[in-house]
Amino acid sequence: MTTPTGALPRTFFQRDPVTCARELIGCRLVWGRCEGIIAETEAYAAEGDEASHTWTRPSARAFVAAHQAGAAYVYFNYGMYWMLNVLVKGGTMDGFVLFRALEPTAGLGDMTRRRATNRRKVKTPLAATALCSGPGKLAQALAVTGRDHGRDFCGEKSIAFFPGPAPVAIAEGTRIGISRAQDLVWRFVLAGSPHLSVPVR
Repeated sequence: MTTPTGALPRTFFQRDPVTCARELIGCRLVWGRCEGIIAETEAYAAEGDEASHTWTRPSARAFVAAHQAGAAYVYFNYGMYWMLNVLVKGGTMDGFVLFRALEPTAGLGDMTRRRATNRRKVKTPLAATALCSGPGKLAQALAVTGRDHGRDFCGEKSIAFFPGPAPVAIAEGTRIGISRAQDLVWRFVLAGSPHLSVPVR
């Protein structure tokens, strides 16, 4: 299979993860019948980053070595949530971009149904801004699981990234939800977006 016309090419991901994490903000993510504007990302380096999986997991280092830039890196976090990342490789440093939030634009019915099955004892309607306002929620809404680990964003027709319709304002801050390497300003968000997991301080 080949990347759909107009999708971001593999060369986009053959750079460092910090640059990619920033430039993916405002881009469109297509995952099957669902789509959304990327509103929040975090960068993780494959070397020297204590918060990265490659710091403690040989399997993550093996994944970097075995896959091309643009591969989906999916893992199960805290025994509760799947997390969706993309492998960045071939630039000044290798690593991953974690997708923390998405502004849904297509497939909202599917997203709402999937998220509703994961909300216990909650009877109020789920707001669109809450569908993908966090990495675990995003993966639930898109039905991302371990079966998607290793899929190619640059070689499949059903998953891909596309440039955003216009330049966007980006805010940046330190990464959240980690206990190590907390000082790196490697979190990027769509400024003013109501879809974020946590506003930038």
